[in-house]
Amino acid sequence: MRILILICLFTVATIHPSPAMDGKEILLQVDRNLAPESYEMYRKLINKEPDGTRKEFVLYTAKKGHDSMVALFLSPATDAGRATLRVDENMWLYIPEVGKPLRITSLQSVVGGIFNNSDLMRLEFSMEYTVDSVDEEEGGYLLGLKAVSDSVAYDRLRMWVDKTHLLPTKIEAYTASGMLVKTLRYKNIKDFGGGIVRPSVMETDSPLYVGYQSTMLFADIQPRDFGDEIFSVNYLSRVKELR
Repeated sequence: MRILILICLFTVATIHPSPAMDGKEILLQVDRNLAPESYEMYRKLINKEPDGTRKEFVLYTAKKGHDSMVALFLSPATDAGRATLRVDENMWLYIPEVGKPLRITSLQSVVGGIFNNSDLMRLEFSMEYTVDSVDEEEGGYLLGLKAVSDSVAYDRLRMWVDKTHLLPTKIEAYTASGMLVKTLRYKNIKDFGGGIVRPSVMETDSPLYVGYQSTMLFADIQPRDFGDEIFSVNYLSRVKELR
């Protein structure tokens, strides 16, 4: 009888699957799958207006750890040499003609269009949000995220995550009052090499800007280590030396 009980217990233990990932684990893995902790990359931003007008920007971006990022504008010529810096929740814009870095906020936009500075200088979701809810859907998860402080651009996010790749497919951003601000859609998964497989396109639209659309194209994402001195207001005039 004792042997039979042990056999039954062993059988039950082996047929039950391991516990599913919790929301925090999923969000941490989303961050790592989108990019290494420290990296460099190139991006193109395209803003489209209802009348068909387009404006494009090309940026070189460097990130270190969980809290530091700098982006250098390469084009258009009118913006070349400008740079933005983010350290924690603090942001600055450097304009060569001005010479002195200017403080900017997450809800402003140095590129116009629907992407704001928070979208442009996104660090890691798991540093800005806690997971309120996790719903398992066919082929993926739906995470309900709450901002850790009032300084975060969006009070709440609804993030759809593909279960196979643990990458976001869609994010809805809301204010504290529950108003939908914008929808971000991640598309065209690409192998960038070095173990980085992630969406190469992010599109956004907003019910506040009907007929407008902004797109971000990602290229040449690769791990790279940087010194701490690079992520300071004093270094902004020299960011071009990193390329």
